[in-house]
Amino acid sequence: MNDLPDDVRDISSASKARSIVRASDPQALTTRALEERRLIHRHDSARVQADAFRDLRTRLLALGGDTNFVTLVAPVVPGCGASFVARNLAAAFAFDETKLATLVDCDALRPAQQTALGVDADTGGLMDYLDGSVDDLAHAQYRTGLPRLYLVPSGGTREITGESFSSLRMRTLVDSLRSSHANRYVVLDGPPVLKSPDARILSDLADLVVLVAGYGKVTTDQIEKAAANFEPDKLAGVVFNDIH
Repeated sequence: MNDLPDDVRDISSASKARSIVRASDPQALTTRALEERRLIHRHDSARVQADAFRDLRTRLLALGGDTNFVTLVAPVVPGCGASFVARNLAAAFAFDETKLATLVDCDALRPAQQTALGVDADTGGLMDYLDGSVDDLAHAQYRTGLPRLYLVPSGGTREITGESFSSLRMRTLVDSLRSSHANRYVVLDGPPVLKSPDARILSDLADLVVLVAGYGKVTTDQIEKAAANFEPDKLAGVVFNDIH
């Protein structure tokens, strides 16, 4: 077991957090690098987007109650920009210096987060952990260039993921991430809802679901069909996204 990361210590030295991340610390991203990776930041050039994701975070916190929670972000169909939404929602949680965020890339056919965040996932990712190729969760979770934001990349590409997502190992991974620190918020970047049952399966592991509809890319009927896949009390709402 690794020592506690510095930012976990900074949040609460009295908290009994368990380290489940590798100790290597990448260089902090510059404003230009953040913009190239389409990540929100605190400077004026991204203020509108940053405020929008802060507002989404606030709404989810109001729904989630007093404890940390797991949020599934899933697109209605491919091309809705859900990975952009998931990445920046996780960044919005990490903006708060009292919180940690872990983004889990669960779209094994269209993984996007490792490249977007510039993470060198040299010891594997989610699918490698689920199939047993990686035994230690610490070897599948990586620091990013944003303080308090971590990534579990998809890892090796897989054609069939449903059985993996419904496995005890997947549930253990999500529970371990959430329980590693009382202020860690987990964001699952899910696959398209209307293309496979994987998003519905992942929703069983989530407390809240955010559905992403690409502006001008989906119909009202498609949104309603996608929303019907989730328990009504878990569906936090629909984000209409025009950035892909």
